[in-house]
Amino acid sequence: MRLLLIRHAQSTYNAVGRIQGWSDPSLSELGRMQAFALAQRLREEYDIAALYSSTLSRAHETAQVIAHALGLTITLDERLKERHIGIITGLYLTEVEEQYPEIVQRWQHDPCHVAIPGEEDTDVFYQRVISAMDEIVARHGEDDTVAVVAHGGSLGAYLAGLLGLDFHKRQPWIFDNASLSIVILGGARPRIALLNDTCHLKMLVTEYNASR
Repeated sequence: MRLLLIRHAQSTYNAVGRIQGWSDPSLSELGRMQAFALAQRLREEYDIAALYSSTLSRAHETAQVIAHALGLTITLDERLKERHIGIITGLYLTEVEEQYPEIVQRWQHDPCHVAIPGEEDTDVFYQRVISAMDEIVARHGEDDTVAVVAHGGSLGAYLAGLLGLDFHKRQPWIFDNASLSIVILGGARPRIALLNDTCHLKMLVTEYNASR
């Protein structure tokens, strides 16, 4: 099975540097262009059997653009949401520095073990994402290509679980907006065939800036 792991396109919060978590901003103007460019690539390169998405607007809107381009139906799953990050949800980093300097100070020394009041437990977060992805995989055949639109945190959680990495350590990857990663399942072990690829966005920022 081929899993296409897609991070949502740029949101209005991404555009201005606000921390998201469970906050629910929509896509920015550039984000909608990114989603369209990604959808065109998927239509040209893959025969997708099913499309899944997080329920948060930035992921759902990205999935809607893909679904329209490819003639697919979206299956929403709340378990694919980003991690809930408690009291810093929706803040700018400068606001976190002003309001919670002790959190920022601990981040600088040990970023993977900073307790944020109200945040989702690490193990709970990883297990909900992995359970959702395991169920998605179980629904489809070994020759299917399945697309999942989610978030940097949830995609990273799934890959960490798949590869047996320690959930409590910083993960060795990032996921850019509207990026495509591919995991091949089956055989002796899972294989990462593509990670954080954004070649479909190569000319987009230049075109977007020129149009403004």
